Amino acid sequence: MTLPSVDDIRALHQKYAPTRQAFDLVHTHCEIVWNIAETLIADTPVDVDLVRTGCLLHDIGVYRLVDAHGHLDHANYIRHGVLGHEILRQEGFPEAIRRFASCHTGVGLTKHDVVTQGLPLPACDYLAETVEERLVMYADKFHTKSTPPKFLSAATYARYVARFGNEKTEVFSALRAEFGDPDVTALAARHGQALT
Repeated sequence: MTLPSVDDIRALHQKYAPTRQAFDLVHTHCEIVWNIAETLIADTPVDVDLVRTGCLLHDIGVYRLVDAHGHLDHANYIRHGVLGHEILRQEGFPEAIRRFASCHTGVGLTKHDVVTQGLPLPACDYLAETVEERLVMYADKFHTKSTPPKFLSAATYARYVARFGNEKTEVFSALRAEFGDPDVTALAARHGQALT
């Protein structure tokens, strides 16, 4: 499988970003998720180039939820993964890359989650399966695109995911056991963002 270059991915973000502000927010977040994943790779046998690609493309669908004035459609934010999958399909990427977009939300969405919560998604599983998919999904949990953007500690995300039940808490705990806790303190300082 041929992977896009970092420059190709940046150009794709520029193509789909409706505003410069949206580009700065989403592209920077994707780069930060890659920085977080890099700190976790050392002891994990993964395809590093595929992880980088997944990190840099996982949130491409967010652009479809931002209007020309830069307003984000928060009500449909849960759809950004499937929207990203669709963008990547239209751009000719293989399923192995498209799945980084559709399978990174939370710690995974099951068909049961979609149906019982009435989520505006096709009723199927959106679960990270490969080690690369799990690593991208996990690294994403430590940075938000909130206003202002910020880094999250493992303890903070653990408290957040507990709202969704014991099953989600257990998945996050398993990811922590698999990859370890990233040291986001230095990254937060480097980017001049808060760490909660």
